[in-house]
Amino acid sequence: MKNIITKLSILSTVIIILSTSACKKLLYEEPKDAPYEQTFWKTAKDARGAMAGNYALFRNAITNKNNRYYMYGDAIAKNYFTMQYTGDGLEGIQNGDFTFQYNLNTLANYTLYYKSIAMSNLILQKAAAMTDAQLSTEDDATEFRNNILGQAYFLRALSYFMMVRVWGDVPIVTESYEDPLNAPQLPRKPRAEVMKLVEDDCHKAINLLGWTYSNTGDAKVTANKGSAYALLAHLYLWRATMSDVSTDAPNMVDVNSADTTINTLISRGGYTLTDKANYKNTFIGRSSEGIFEINISENTLEGSASSVGAEFLNGSYINGFGNNPRFYVVPRYINDHFYTDTDIRLKKGFDFTLPEKPMCIKYSNVTYRNPGQKLNPYLSNNIIIFRLGDMQLLKAEIALYKGDAATATTIINNFRKRNDPSPVLVDNGLSVSDVMDEYIIERGREMFLEGHLFYDLLRTRRYGFIVDWLPEARFRKEGFYWPLDPALFRNNPYLKQTTYWLGKV
Repeated sequence: MKNIITKLSILSTVIIILSTSACKKLLYEEPKDAPYEQTFWKTAKDARGAMAGNYALFRNAITNKNNRYYMYGDAIAKNYFTMQYTGDGLEGIQNGDFTFQYNLNTLANYTLYYKSIAMSNLILQKAAAMTDAQLSTEDDATEFRNNILGQAYFLRALSYFMMVRVWGDVPIVTESYEDPLNAPQLPRKPRAEVMKLVEDDCHKAINLLGWTYSNTGDAKVTANKGSAYALLAHLYLWRATMSDVSTDAPNMVDVNSADTTINTLISRGGYTLTDKANYKNTFIGRSSEGIFEINISENTLEGSASSVGAEFLNGSYINGFGNNPRFYVVPRYINDHFYTDTDIRLKKGFDFTLPEKPMCIKYSNVTYRNPGQKLNPYLSNNIIIFRLGDMQLLKAEIALYKGDAATATTIINNFRKRNDPSPVLVDNGLSVSDVMDEYIIERGREMFLEGHLFYDLLRTRRYGFIVDWLPEARFRKEGFYWPLDPALFRNNPYLKQTTYWLGKV
């Protein structure tokens, strides 16, 4: 094993070990043997490699199956964009039917998230035990160790947050098991416990991480305090509005916590909105606005040949593509969200070559690995998980939960003035409900295809505007959650199917 480690990069070693684990259990931990234990977790380089592997596993979890991050967060809200039929059944999710076999076996399976969680747990155990002598290559061993641990807490929290929004109750695993074959099988835990874990992990990450980066190459694509604050803000708003869907009244304790969290983030994070003249640079990545992103950059040969953005693009943008992309923007979305043709988000974000099938071109930074012949195209657009514009708009939502329509109106109008030289502004004096309608339109403009739209509609109870398969009766029964892949039950008798899907899967 020692010879293998000296010949391969640590990142590759970690991923191979995890990916080839002969484990049919929930946890998918790595098997360890004596030689491996003797040669790993001995240096700062080992810890860095393990952390890089953790990011790679998380990236795989959210990009698997047609970039599932966007499938859950945007695609199922079908009146934003349409997925055309190609035979794989993916488009079925846009009608609220999550039972197509191919989708059940992929989108309804959370195993990939637990691979990342397992790696976080392993890092938390092993890196915490590394001595200052083992980290002697670093200027400050304590700071280095804290940074590694803080990132692991953040990625574990982010994995659980993404799962709790998709499935509600999920198993909680916080230990690193030496022998995965003997690891316990666990039942689903109530979402309240899952969200408490996310909250606690965020606070631990905040206490361990700094605001700045010692290595500029890590900026935006690795976690810092700002990343954890942004996740915590989203967690508080989700918990405030989605813990009990029998009521539309938010939990004001969590609303206030979200408010103070965002205030701290904005005042101390040093983030600034991208100059609108460079609008599309935000979605290439690492802009002044970015808070946390997943690296999908060709600068490091990590571009994507299967990015969600490519699904919207035709041959005008990617050589060899046809004229009928699988995904297209619903014209109704354009008509309902843009009141003028001068909004920069409309002009720079969409292509109307085919008016009946507009293209989203937010993610169209194409790089050819064979540029001479325009072959091997890769999209070099980071996945933007959190950014400043998102946080500033959430302040309007918070104000509305507090009954402050005037503050929310000002925030919304500031976005319209910034992005449009001839904006149609929200009138002063409107009711909270009317301003909330305008807010969800503004979120739809600003955050299109960023993985947030469906969750925005659920929190604000505006899902009826966009998601025609989700009537109020289904919402109250929590019919927005996904079922579990039946394959997960084969080796875990303690699991129970998502309540709404009992008898349907």
